[in-house]
Amino acid sequence: MALKKIKKVLLQYWGYDGFLPLQQEAMETVTAGRDAVVILPTGGGKSLCFQVPAVLFPGVTVVVSPLISLMKDQVDSLQESGIYAERLDSTLPFDQQKEIVSSLLRGELKLLYISPERLLTAGFIDILKKAHVSFFAIDEAHCVSMWGHDFRPEYRQLSKLRKLFPKAVFAAYTATATEHVQNDIAQQLHLKDPNMLVGSFDRPNLIYKVRPKRDIIKQVLKVINQFHRQSGVIYCIRRKDVESMAAELRSLGYKALPYHAGMDDNERRKNQDKFIREKVDIIVATVAFGMGIDKSNVRYVIHAGMPKSLEHYQQESGRAGRDRLEAECWLFYSPGDYGTWKSFTRDMNEASAKIAMEKLSAMYNFCTSGTCRHKTILNYFGQEPEKDNCQCCDVCLGQLETISDPLVTGQKILSCVARLEQRYGGSYTAAVLTGSRESRILECGHDNLSTYGLLNDFPKNVVQDWIEQLCGQGYLTKAGEYNVLHITPKGLELLRGNETPRLLKPAIKAGSKSRIAEDSWKNVDKALFEKLKDYRTEKATERGLPAYIIFGDSALRDMARLKPTSNEALLEVKGIGEKKSKQYGKEILNIISGHKQ
Repeated sequence: MALKKIKKVLLQYWGYDGFLPLQQEAMETVTAGRDAVVILPTGGGKSLCFQVPAVLFPGVTVVVSPLISLMKDQVDSLQESGIYAERLDSTLPFDQQKEIVSSLLRGELKLLYISPERLLTAGFIDILKKAHVSFFAIDEAHCVSMWGHDFRPEYRQLSKLRKLFPKAVFAAYTATATEHVQNDIAQQLHLKDPNMLVGSFDRPNLIYKVRPKRDIIKQVLKVINQFHRQSGVIYCIRRKDVESMAAELRSLGYKALPYHAGMDDNERRKNQDKFIREKVDIIVATVAFGMGIDKSNVRYVIHAGMPKSLEHYQQESGRAGRDRLEAECWLFYSPGDYGTWKSFTRDMNEASAKIAMEKLSAMYNFCTSGTCRHKTILNYFGQEPEKDNCQCCDVCLGQLETISDPLVTGQKILSCVARLEQRYGGSYTAAVLTGSRESRILECGHDNLSTYGLLNDFPKNVVQDWIEQLCGQGYLTKAGEYNVLHITPKGLELLRGNETPRLLKPAIKAGSKSRIAEDSWKNVDKALFEKLKDYRTEKATERGLPAYIIFGDSALRDMARLKPTSNEALLEVKGIGEKKSKQYGKEILNIISGHKQ
């Protein structure tokens, strides 16, 4: 009976006739009155796991969310689907806030979104006690754990709720959490015998591509030129890099705006809003941007510098392809990025610095290892891929290839590090190996070393890349302020011939195309898709809403594939429920009919 009701609500309001992995279990758990911890990847339909039960519960569901922009997006989307949801935050006029509280007390609201800081004020707790609260959904729950990548102390205070509302159901939701973080969330929130539902951390619709950073503007342009009129995010490490990148792109005629924590609040909010409403195509940002963005149709994410951990990378690259359609994630890294993040650990206590360096090393290994990118991420979170070849990253697509003699090349590099008495960094070591005539090498007499010029058939930057790959694979390590190279025990095994590294070179061939990209456009009438996209933009502008809230890209592609001719057929399109069919159906059918003629 419960499952029938869940399926009915899912189809009626959201237009879906089936579940994504773990959604059914998550919904059934909560509607049965049991606590839960739900870990699903971005784009895995996590929000529906608490929104569908909220419609079924007799009372109100309180959704704890950290950012106003995230709350606004979800509330707009729920209202557009015909569900009475509201948010309480400081941007709303007092009269509107008062009316929302009245609706809450009258028992009319189904979902109320609120920040942890506001929720835990004594006055608001008193209001909630007078309302009928059935369910607390803690979104972005990794913020509860100090072991997570985005710990927020105010989230820790949510532990008080269990005692204050003993009859309510509690569930925590996040996209990124190691096993340690998952257990900490359950413990800190005092969940009762929670059902731990952990989905795959894999995002098979994301196509990962990693390259050493060379001419970063040129590299970025090469990516964004593949995505005309489509939304993309570019992440930079420093604020000054954000400003210069955004300015450079604008000077070249691209619609790009900056976003970072050093900007004026109003300007930052305005820039974000323009990106969400598709007034600009590109947002250039620091990591301050992203978590509050529910924009489903970001087709690419570019990292113009290496993130500080795989948790951050998964969350930031996860801004792409939330609609489960194909999206590209490009990462351009350099040894300097590693040094930048390492320098930030100096002000940490010893324990925190150790954890940060372990995370940084895992991230660096991701960049340099040459192993399937999806597999590396899954292994980091304690999972295994279903297949050896993902066909969705540069390694598996054959866009990178290994050199023919990695053992000998690796031994030459490590021998040079040894001859230099493990006292120099990667750049200097590469210069010696390529036979540089720089004055400092000649003055030190390093042109007389047996390893001098051993790799003079290759450019210095290629040799330096190999050194970085050996660091990433654990054969070398960097020490001190100047990142001096040291040979590890694993590196000694390489010198003895007992270990073989994987050393990459850029492939001459372009490589095959991603299967996910080919499948998602199969039988789609692209000309009709563009007409429907223009219609969506027009309606979004009229209603003052982001375009993806009107219809997601996946719904538009489905319409352009199925070409429905009646309201009944339109309801077969995934993502169109009853309200949207009534509201937009006639005009959509006219567009499709006109296109056919």
